[in-house]
Amino acid sequence: ARRTPAAVPAAGASKNHGFPVAAGHIQGKNMIASSIKAEVVKANARAANDTGSPEVQVALLTARINELTPHFKTHAKDHHGRRGLLRMVSRRRKLLDYLKAKDADRYTALIAKLGLRK
Repeated sequence: ARRTPAAVPAAGASKNHGFPVAAGHIQGKNMIASSIKAEVVKANARAANDTGSPEVQVALLTARINELTPHFKTHAKDHHGRRGLLRMVSRRRKLLDYLKAKDADRYTALIAKLGLRK
C-alpha cells in the first residue's frame, strides 16, 4: 500500500507514538520536579553551594525512590522500570555504606532525618 503524505510523520514529530508525555517525564528519565529537587538539596546541604555531598545524593535518591514506589503498586509487572528502581536503591545503599565508614555521626543523623530505618 502506498503511504499518503498525511500518514508520514512531520519532521520533529513526537517519538512517543502519539501518547501523552507524563508530567516530569523528560527525555526518557523519571525526574523529580526541579522545585522539589532544590528544596531537598537546600535541606540536606552541608554548605551554601553543596550539591554533591553524600547527604544530598542520598536525599535526592530517596526522593526519587519515594516518588516511584506508588508507580510499582499499580504497575506490578513493570520489570524494566523496577530494574531502575533497584539500581537507585543500590546506589543509595553504597553511598550510605560510604558515609557510615567515613563519619558514623553524619550517617546516623541522615538516617534519622530521612526516616530510612524503622
